[in-house]
Parts: sequence; C-alpha cells; structure tokens
Amino acid sequence: MKKPLIALAIICLVLSCKDKQKKPISEPQSQTIEEKPVENTSNNPFFWEAANVYFLLTDRFNNGKPENDITLGRTDSTAVLRGFEGGDIQGITDKIEAGYFNDLGVNAIWFTPVVEQVHGSTNEGTGNTYAYHGYWAKDWTAIDPNFGTKQDLAKLVESAHQKGIRVILDVVLNHTGPVTDIDPVWPEEWVRTGPTCEFTSYENTTACTLVKNLPDILTESDKAVELPDALLAKWKEEGRLRQELEELNLFFERTGYPRAPRFYIIKWLTDYIHEFGVDGFRVDTVKHVNENTWTELKKEAAYAFTTWKKKHPEKVMDDQPFYMVGEVYNYGITGGREFDFGDKKVDYFAHGFSSLINFDLKRDAEKDYETVFKKYNTLLHSKLKGKSVLNYLTSHDDGSPFDRERKKPYIAANMLLLTPGASQIYYGDETLRPLTVEGAEGDAHLRSFMNWEDLDSIPSVKKVHEHWQKLGQFRTNHPAVGAGRHKRLSKTPYVFSRTFVKDDFKDKVVIALDLPKGKKYLKVKGFFGDGTRLFDTYSQTEVLVEKGKVVLENDFDTALLELAE
Repeated sequence: MKKPLIALAIICLVLSCKDKQKKPISEPQSQTIEEKPVENTSNNPFFWEAANVYFLLTDRFNNGKPENDITLGRTDSTAVLRGFEGGDIQGITDKIEAGYFNDLGVNAIWFTPVVEQVHGSTNEGTGNTYAYHGYWAKDWTAIDPNFGTKQDLAKLVESAHQKGIRVILDVVLNHTGPVTDIDPVWPEEWVRTGPTCEFTSYENTTACTLVKNLPDILTESDKAVELPDALLAKWKEEGRLRQELEELNLFFERTGYPRAPRFYIIKWLTDYIHEFGVDGFRVDTVKHVNENTWTELKKEAAYAFTTWKKKHPEKVMDDQPFYMVGEVYNYGITGGREFDFGDKKVDYFAHGFSSLINFDLKRDAEKDYETVFKKYNTLLHSKLKGKSVLNYLTSHDDGSPFDRERKKPYIAANMLLLTPGASQIYYGDETLRPLTVEGAEGDAHLRSFMNWEDLDSIPSVKKVHEHWQKLGQFRTNHPAVGAGRHKRLSKTPYVFSRTFVKDDFKDKVVIALDLPKGKKYLKVKGFFGDGTRLFDTYSQTEVLVEKGKVVLENDFDTALLELAE
C-alpha cells in the first residue's frame, strides 16, 4: 500500500429501505437467555455473503473455567505454545454475554473444534505437543473436558443467538488424531496410515495421510465397517453405549447409507446441529477428501437444521439455510469456482459449499483499494454469482499473513472489512496480538493467548480496537458493504458506492478513502440528491448534501455516514 496510513479515512453514506436505530459503540446487552425468543440486534436482515465472522482458537481466547485447565492426565511439559493454555467454551460465552462481539460488529463466530481430542502428546519435530488446537479427534460424540461440556456448548449457542450472532462449528472428517502412547490407531477398515500426501495430483492429495502419523479416514469407501472396540468400551464405561448404538441404528435406517466410515462421522457431526442448533460448519482439509462426501455432509446438515428449527420455532433466528464454508488450502478467488489439482479440477461450490476460504486477499491487500475491490466485485458477480468467499488476512496456520509485524492495522481493517465478500477477523487482529513469539516454532507463533491486558492498558491498542469496532458495526449493519455491487464514483478523493438489492431489501452505501484531515469534499452526485441529510457515525456529526457533494471538517481519518433520521 503506497498511501500513508495517516491519510487513511473512510466516509460511508448509507440509504436503506428499512428504518434503523443508532446504537452506542459500547453498549453490552447482557440478559437471561433461558427460554427467551431470539432478539435480532440489527433491523437489517442477515446475509451470509456479507457476514463478519470472528475466528478464534478455543484454547487461546478466554479462560472461563480455570478448573478444567488440566484434564485427562495432560501434565507433560510441551514446546512453547504447544500445550493447553486454559481457554474454553465458557470463556467464549463470557465474552459474548459481555457484548464484546456485538461491539466489534461480529455477527458470526467460528471457533476451533471442541470434540474430544487424543489424550496423549506427540513429538513430530516441533517439540512435545498436545491437541490444544482441536484438530486431532478421538471421539466425535463427546466434548473434550479441557474445552468444557455439552452444557457449556448449549449455553454458548443460546447466548450467541440472543445477541444476534450465528455459531459456526469447525469440523474435521478427513482424519483422526495421531497415534500416541495412550491413543491407539483406529482399525485398518477405518483409516490408512500411508502414504504421506505429495500434493501433485488429485489422488496423492486425497488418498493419503496429510502428514506422518495422522491416520486418514477412508472417506472414499462404501464398505460397511464395525465400530472400533476401543470406542465401544469407552461408551460403555461412560454409560451411553445403548444410546449411541440406538441413535446410529435410527440414522442408518432413515438414510439407507452403508455403515461406511464417513457416514458414521457425518452422523456424529450433524448431531451438534440436531442438539444445539448451530448455524454452520467450517470444514477442515476439504481438498483431502473425495468431494461427494461434502455433498452428503451438506444434505444431512441441512436436514438436521430444518429439523431443529421445527422443534424450536421460538429460537429460530431467520430463514437462512445451513451454511458451509470450506478450507480448500490455497484456493483463491482468482480461480473462480474451481480448484486445480494439476490433473483434475473440482468445483467445491457444487458439492455443498456456500463459500470457500479465500487465500488470495493476504496477497491482494498489498495492492491499492480500487484494484482489489473491482476485482472481487467482478468475480463475485460473474463466475461466483450466487456463492461467496470468506476473506482473511491472518489465520492459525498461514505462516505468511498480511502485516505480520502489525504495523498496518488500519489498512488491514479497511482492506478486510471493505473488500467484497464475507470477512474473517482472526482473534487479535483488532488488538495487535503479536504474531511472532520468542521460542515458538512454526504455526505456534500465530496461536498465542489473546492479549486482553494490552487492550486494557495500551492506548495505541485501544485506538486500533475502536477503529475495528466502528468499521465492523457499520459493516454488519449494512449488508451492502460486503455483498453489494461496487462502483468507483471519484478517483481523487477516492469515492465508491456499494448497492445491494435482494428481494424487498435494498441498501446503498458510498465510501471514501484516503481523505486529508480538516475540510474534505466528497462527490456523491447521482447517488444522493441535494438536501439529503446524512449522519457521520464516526464523529457523531450530521451533514447535508449540497451541489452533489458532502463537506466534512474534522480531525478524524475515518468517517461513516448514513441517512440521518
């Protein structure tokens, strides 16, 4: 980005066909959640293609129950940031109820998997490691006690829904957890233990283990298999063997699927929809599984979501369908709908996915705003029409994030939250959480505990956080920002519009960037008529459109305007 950070500013001018009520930036709305109907915190409808998603590591965000910091005998010392740090489901709920996510403009939360993980530790070259990240499943039917309980998860979903926030579960179907001294390998009818993936063709990306000692589920097999003896013994010891077997019988009788490995796991994953009403899945390691599996997962997930809504009409947020976003590693919006394996192309959007994580924005963000916004607008309304992408700049396993040194937080906020498509904030993007940690190796650098102390004590962090809050709230209140059509209105100063129309809902937005301090003139001719009163939600100032322009005079480098009431 060539333009100086201090020149950065935003002016957003909004016209919506719905009446809106302005809210203070920090106004927690704590309330009792039991048996209360869902309350929508925005007067505008929610659209997944415009969602503002917050992604966090369950173990690294907030510690709500210190008593579960050590469970299952996990007491071995580990390499730096390779063990459990104490974050849990209750910690997420505490921040939901405190209004943290609403204040940030977040309307969907995605957190790392919370199913029961392998109990032991491994050492595969990065130092001793436990399954703190959630991607090493041992029992898909249980919650790992380090993360909490099913009651904790139920409370999280209820609390989120009461705040108008959707819940996205991170799910893994590609592999089990690794083999450890106390966690045996699953039966050979269930998994392969080699060869290791080479990633040069479709076959050596799907029919292989992602890394050494990560048994790969035989998702391509339709052969019926028996449940592992170890799992049956575990269920019996926990007093739920009969219930689990009866539920499986009902599932296979209803669906007619063979009792192949993938269908067991599909049943176990969709149980979380049936029981808790979660709104979506973020699907891990998508390209390492034959694509028909995702079509089947989406079918059962949609069935579960519809069934849950019928059983709990008072808790239904809206008529949005079940959402599935996929992690097809290295997929980028530039490629359109298809991912190219080299010898085969696959359109995952045709196999159950509403959206895919977009790996291109972290590189595109080095370009100027108009180049990026125009590119994404063109692709989302042509090749990807009817689908979307989830943009990000930082994540838990991307060793080349945008702004690793956290020197461009305002540019990052504007690029992420204003680029067409859905947005994914990674925990700490908004608080300058360090992405380099002394003594850590590999992706551990990206996974430090949330820096709440910095937010409470460092003025520069507070200022950055306030910017993310204001921009995030504006984005979530106006779907045109993420889902609207983009058009440049003026080059200098840079002014563009976003217009979103869906059914009877309309939203119009004008945004300006890189404005100077002091007096600034913004061209809105042809978009808002003379005499229109607009309200700047950034400076809390009302302005008037005259001679096709809006005049602002203040020391803020950002302004967000909407139609004044």
